Amino acid sequence: MAAYCPRSKPESLMAQAASARIAPIPSMKSITLLCLSLFVFISPAVQSQEKAGQDPMTSILIVVGPSNHAPGTHEVAAGGRLIEYCLENMTNISGVEGDVVYAWSEVPRPHHEYASIVFIGDSFPGEKLPDSDQAMADISTMMKRGCGLVCIHYGVGLQKDDVSQDGDHPLLHWMGGYFATKCVHHQSIAKAYRDAKIDSAVPDHPPSRGWKTFTLFDEPYINNYFGPDNNQLLPGAFALATSLLPPENPRKEIVAWGIQRRDTGRGAGITLPHFYKNWQIEELRRFILNTILWTAKREVPEDGVQTTLPALETFEPESVEVGQKKKKALR
Repeated sequence: MAAYCPRSKPESLMAQAASARIAPIPSMKSITLLCLSLFVFISPAVQSQEKAGQDPMTSILIVVGPSNHAPGTHEVAAGGRLIEYCLENMTNISGVEGDVVYAWSEVPRPHHEYASIVFIGDSFPGEKLPDSDQAMADISTMMKRGCGLVCIHYGVGLQKDDVSQDGDHPLLHWMGGYFATKCVHHQSIAKAYRDAKIDSAVPDHPPSRGWKTFTLFDEPYINNYFGPDNNQLLPGAFALATSLLPPENPRKEIVAWGIQRRDTGRGAGITLPHFYKNWQIEELRRFILNTILWTAKREVPEDGVQTTLPALETFEPESVEVGQKKKKALR
């Protein structure tokens, strides 16, 4: 099985300039001829792109946080690479590129170029990366300008030391809610369910396009935290998906949610998948990819994002199945 090889990233203009040799200053006549040549060469290409209706390029930052879960569960590094692959290989929408990083210092582009950030890790990576103070400061600036944000599975989590006594944290406002781990103000619940049925809570909303109710063996978090007003959703926040859980005492639980923020940004939390192999479920994958596009303010196709996924081993998880012995580091 061939290993996953992300597309090569273009060398920065600064790097190109630094490596270039100094050439003689051209004459004004040469500059004029060069500009005319470039216009003649580039104009047809630009016009053909406009005629073809090609989408503008959208950059998505995918931040992989630390994880110590068993092989086959979470698999956050492989999950990040899988998301990047899907975004860059959608069959019914073009012009989207992803950058996967494992530390905030690795972000390869100016922050303002990103339309949305996807976080995947054990707890919200913004609080768990080695350079978390700088990360949180930069993320705050990005959110204020209207950047999108999506957290996947335990990436939606915050711990007692992350939040104030009353449960406040920027992520609550950026994303509309979070999974509260051992917090004083609230305690969310993580448990795997053999037949968790996932229903769209907003069938007419873009993240719901192209997928129907599906059932899977996974760990959708329940009793998530949505705010100080008796745990009611904040203004602008709404349920994206629900499930009747737990089976022994079922109630409609919000297992994915979104928010339209006042800063014009969009956020979302999706508490799946726990098991890496569930990425192969097309309905779940489409839901997640639709949501990422929505937060990036891209139009979601009426039939949802269409992707063809290679074998899950392609993205180099520790294991596709649960419980196999670790063989290598996450990266």
